[in-house]
Amino acid sequence: MVIAKQTALRSTALAFSAALLVAACSSGGGGGKASESTGAAKAGSGTKVTVTETEYALKLSRSSFTPGTYTFTADNKGTTTHALELDGPGVSDVRTKNIQGGQDTSVTVTLKKGTYKLYCPVDSHAQLGMKTTIKVG
Repeated sequence: MVIAKQTALRSTALAFSAALLVAACSSGGGGGKASESTGAAKAGSGTKVTVTETEYALKLSRSSFTPGTYTFTADNKGTTTHALELDGPGVSDVRTKNIQGGQDTSVTVTLKKGTYKLYCPVDSHAQLGMKTTIKVG
């Protein structure tokens, strides 16, 4: 009788844990709304901008920006790991994955009128010069 109760208790606990896991996974955590609030947009849908990354500088393929959607391609021409992060009006902590020298990766964002910071978030690369600002509008 005691073993049967313990087995039933374990089964109930396991079922409850599984239900919690399914509920947590299916809630979506905001899904598309998180992308909207951070300024992320549909990948590859914007005006193309290449950001050439080297030790320790960023060079953009364009200097003039109007409000709209842009796809920033981080092109690592250096020899160490780099990435690209953007922060500004409506864009918070939008970044690419880390990439090795010779690789590239992209991030698409919708920019509003204002000033944005672009920088490499790896280690202290921004402090070493891998940062710039752009003005939109």
